[in-house]
Amino acid sequence: MSETVIKNRVNESYPWIRLFQDGSFEQWKNLKKKVFIYVNAAPPTVVDSLENCDSDSVSRMKEHCSQVNFAVYEAKAADLSVAETGKALIKFAANFGLKLREDHRSAAENGVVALTPSSEKSKKGYIPYTPRALNWHTDGYYNSPDNQIKGFFLHCYRPAEAGGENELIDPEIALMRLYEADPSMLEAFFHPEAMTIPANVEPNGKVRPPSVGPVFFFDDKSGRLQMRYTARTRSIEWRDDPATQDAAAWMHEWLESDDPYKVRIRLKAGQGILNNNVLHNRTGFDDDPSSESKRTMLRVRFHDRAEEN
Repeated sequence: MSETVIKNRVNESYPWIRLFQDGSFEQWKNLKKKVFIYVNAAPPTVVDSLENCDSDSVSRMKEHCSQVNFAVYEAKAADLSVAETGKALIKFAANFGLKLREDHRSAAENGVVALTPSSEKSKKGYIPYTPRALNWHTDGYYNSPDNQIKGFFLHCYRPAEAGGENELIDPEIALMRLYEADPSMLEAFFHPEAMTIPANVEPNGKVRPPSVGPVFFFDDKSGRLQMRYTARTRSIEWRDDPATQDAAAWMHEWLESDDPYKVRIRLKAGQGILNNNVLHNRTGFDDDPSSESKRTMLRVRFHDRAEEN
């Protein structure tokens, strides 16, 4: 199956609004699987530089994001500092229509966060700034419904000596598996009060209010599926009804199981992932204790999705 043939067919042929209403689900599922296998087998898209990316590479990454909600890229070597790479990443993101950057407490002026082990007070207690493993989640799952993270870049500036792998799952695959298990559980995850993240006091004393919302929802601009989820078992409240409780338990168990549509990747320096806030995790990692150089990932999150061709 050529890339020309599969381009956007998953979405054009089976719009979400009628996917479960006219028997289209089985056809969509079969096509989705074929497209996913094809895209996942493709090598990372090579770009000359983050500052000046050719249109063919941009188009290919947009297509992959449209088809499986993520695209892996590899930028040719560039002798840039962390700050300079962050600025280049913002310029790169503009190729995909990503403009609404999150105002994150740990971000630099341009909205880029450097994820690296840190003992800073403002980062203390937050697992992304430690070598510990990160459980399954989507970014910003604690945000309010009107402030959701819908896309982000994760760019490898410096990998760890060992570990630090990511697993990814397209939210549409998660929807597919949950519907296969029990349609009532999927319906429960669309409920506007399915998942509550309680209020939290930030290190700077700012109170983050409770976040109440669905697990699955549709982007108001594109109509595409989005997801907010965390596998954590503390500081989370699931709606008190049997279908939601069953769905939460099923999702937790499924994420720990083997599934051929999970993607595992260990990014090298210069590689990165553009995605529409897919489910992801991270293994723990180790750095050389004799070196001052630590694993450094640059992340910039957006309130919009990557543009489609």
